[in-house]
Amino acid sequence: MRKLKIRIFLTFAILIGLSSCKNSTKNSSTEPNKNLVTERIQYEVSIKTPDPDYDWWVQNIEGSKRESFVKKILDATFEGKVKAYDDFGKLLSPKEVKETGGKNDTIVTKKQSPPFGDSVIVVNNQLDIQKIYKLSFIEEWSMDPSTLKFEKRILGFAPLTEKREENGDIRGFRPLFWVYFDDKYPLK
Repeated sequence: MRKLKIRIFLTFAILIGLSSCKNSTKNSSTEPNKNLVTERIQYEVSIKTPDPDYDWWVQNIEGSKRESFVKKILDATFEGKVKAYDDFGKLLSPKEVKETGGKNDTIVTKKQSPPFGDSVIVVNNQLDIQKIYKLSFIEEWSMDPSTLKFEKRILGFAPLTEKREENGDIRGFRPLFWVYFDDKYPLK
């Protein structure tokens, strides 16, 4: 009798789950009772909290989950599994994508012993996934006017890393690369 109740419960759970699934490839703006709010909006989302006094979940994905999430994005682009583009819509090779997050610093010093002159040191800084604080999204928004329920369709995204001043202060954030999910992007 207990097994029968479990089977009935599981059957209902599966039916409810299947009936609530939606076709993610369907354009939400073409569904009945949906109004297109905007076909393109871009905004940034913090994935690493800027303030340690916030609750852990505010503008944050928990540390190990965030690192795993960012690593999956980077691996897919580094290996060429997904196409990545620069800010101007140029397709980047996997090698170019790997180079976007790193930078070379050149340090010139005076030699203190003969032969006197300049000594040049090149420091190769690799991308640190800890420095990816935000994602920028491009989305399409639709809304059901009777319920005010929003539906968003992600058209593309970019991981963002810090831009710093010479003195180390954060000047802003810059996209490492863009990944698009809609054929009309990158915009030509």
